[in-house]
Amino acid sequence: MNLRRLTLLPDPLKKAFLEAIDPLAEGLMRAGLTPNRITTLSIIVLLGAGAAYALEALRIGSALLLFSGLLDLLDGKVARRANMMTRFGAFYDSTMDRLGEGALFTGIAIFYMRSAMASSGERMPVLALGLCFAALTGGFLVSYTRARAEGVGLEAKVGMAQRAERIIFLAVPTLIFGAGPRGWLLLGILILLNIMSWITVAQRIWHVYDVTREDRQPAIGNRQSKGNSSESVVSAKH
Repeated sequence: MNLRRLTLLPDPLKKAFLEAIDPLAEGLMRAGLTPNRITTLSIIVLLGAGAAYALEALRIGSALLLFSGLLDLLDGKVARRANMMTRFGAFYDSTMDRLGEGALFTGIAIFYMRSAMASSGERMPVLALGLCFAALTGGFLVSYTRARAEGVGLEAKVGMAQRAERIIFLAVPTLIFGAGPRGWLLLGILILLNIMSWITVAQRIWHVYDVTREDRQPAIGNRQSKGNSSESVVSAKH
């Protein structure tokens, strides 16, 4: 098993879902919606999800989160099918995704700070706040590791929990069960979400390390050559 390519959602399942939403992409194209407009709509919905979580309307927030994730898939699909892929569009989409993640985890943190547990003296709100910060940092690093790899001419789409997996893992259980008894279900989801995000970061670092291994060989050879040259100079002086 290649641990670097371990993922929660099998590639055939992802491919089947992307094919299933082709008619939606066609409909958006006929409606005249550009990829950037779809991205803007996606972030508005995601900001609404964060607000719903903050207001303790978790099921509404989860439904909005899933809808936002669907729109996030559709903007890229429309861009490719309509031949409207631009560098600004890629930049805008990635930037808005980070804004949305910030709003989402802020909303979850506010939910725990406002809940009845916060007034009962329990430490869960503080723990949840720390988990939200850690999940937000992990989510940002999942995106950053891929972007930085692409910045040096590599591809790093590997990982257990890419954005789609993280959205599904967070939204589906809370859509069905809410936060669970005294908020423990959502807290458990945050813990597992952190584990998956940080494993994904490690997988991408490992992947880039592995594919750049050949790049380091000449550098090592050069250092050895320089070292030998230095030794020769020293010997000559002595």
